[in-house]
Amino acid sequence: MLFSSSVFIFLFLPVSFFGYFLLNNRRLIAAGKCWLVACSLFFYGYWDVNYIPLLLGSIFFNFIVGGAVSPFTKGTRLGISRKMLLGMAIAVNLAFLGYYKYTNFFIENFNELTGTELTFKNIVLPLGISFYTFTQIAFLVDSFRGQAKEYDFINYALFVTFFPHLIAGPILHHKEMMSQFKSKWTWAVRYRNIFMGLFIFSIGLFKKVIIADNFAIYADAGFTPGAQHDFISSWATSLSYTFQLYFDFSGYCDMAIGAALLFNIWLPLNFNSPYKSLDIQDFWRRWHITLGRYLRDYIYIPLGGNRCSNARVYFNLFITFVLGGLWHGASWMFVIWGVLHGGALVIHRWWKKRGYNMPKSLAWFVTFMFVNIAWVFFRAHSLADAQRILYGMVDIGSLYSVTIEQAPTKMIAWSGTLGDSLATYLPVSVVANFVCLLLIIAGFIMTPFKNAYEMTIASGSYLAKTAWMTILFIIAVYATIQSTSTVFLYFNF
Repeated sequence: MLFSSSVFIFLFLPVSFFGYFLLNNRRLIAAGKCWLVACSLFFYGYWDVNYIPLLLGSIFFNFIVGGAVSPFTKGTRLGISRKMLLGMAIAVNLAFLGYYKYTNFFIENFNELTGTELTFKNIVLPLGISFYTFTQIAFLVDSFRGQAKEYDFINYALFVTFFPHLIAGPILHHKEMMSQFKSKWTWAVRYRNIFMGLFIFSIGLFKKVIIADNFAIYADAGFTPGAQHDFISSWATSLSYTFQLYFDFSGYCDMAIGAALLFNIWLPLNFNSPYKSLDIQDFWRRWHITLGRYLRDYIYIPLGGNRCSNARVYFNLFITFVLGGLWHGASWMFVIWGVLHGGALVIHRWWKKRGYNMPKSLAWFVTFMFVNIAWVFFRAHSLADAQRILYGMVDIGSLYSVTIEQAPTKMIAWSGTLGDSLATYLPVSVVANFVCLLLIIAGFIMTPFKNAYEMTIASGSYLAKTAWMTILFIIAVYATIQSTSTVFLYFNF
């Protein structure tokens, strides 16, 4: 069930909302929370009911261990130290994540290195396992440190399963959510939150189905394994994916925050105009903020952070982002992407320590171009495919090698939100020009204006915001009904 689907918007979300506040209105607070947990499990099981037991088992296991490792409880520790129990629990979580996410990858690489043909059943990655596993590992560590002090099972189950964040984040901290779930302020309908929630949800929905899904048309075609590229198609392909991923993930985050606000819950900001960044460090303060926070708090700092020698700090930065790349998926392409970002952060730190600077416009251009190039490795199916696109991006001579007569012979299937209505085939040259226009529009949307969160909390006329919300919502819903939308990109991670 997608946030952008008619079933979610017109059936699941209203039923969940009215059922929750109806129970709260009758002072059945615990029943209301159980209702939300049940709705969230239904939302998860809508994809594949077979993985609900895995999710529930993870919740029970981590809740029990979280109490046992806490300095504030007297849970049984089986005669072992809290630290050892914490290590064992983290190992169990990582073992399950590793089995489902990396077993196939390990077998494939083992066969390639040894020349064997070892076979293993193809393991399907359970939806959202990376996010709910990382969320609960954070809970275990926070419990051990004494930062998680509230151990109500219903609240904990809601903390893990709450449907706006369950599938693709944000990665939550126990302490930032439990106070909200306990607060009486969240039990009653808050019309201001409903308005803000619907406003930011509508912006996110528009980003997803109108912008991201249309960039996906050319990005998917351009990243087809073995596709050949010239200068124009290479740039159109790379920039299409760069903007597709931006609006897809940004749209998801907006819809997650908006849906949660309907229930008076504020999820942490996870996306803050990252393509406005003037350096790579600023980019990671803005892109997938909760993942960056997680990598900092649970990998970078435990490795020693910046409290070491310069060489060790550089190593800590580098290895943190290599692991961050691997977290995204079982592929060497993700590792390469992590290596690039780790290396860029090392260079940036070295650059800043020497007091070097560059003009803001140049700093933005260098940062954006690096991010765009790195996304090529993130999206490409193989190193050879990535190299073809990167070579095309510098192959200026190819601009003069495609004649008007040759262009129509290179055809591309147009599908997706606009494509379903067009139902036709267009030559690459026409598509490229159309995509370039979209890229220019997207650049103007992203760079100078406020993002969805800033527009939501900004003062202004409710009438004007309502009008904008209505227009965006109607357009996006119409597009959703007319097309077969793909899933959000981060569902794959």
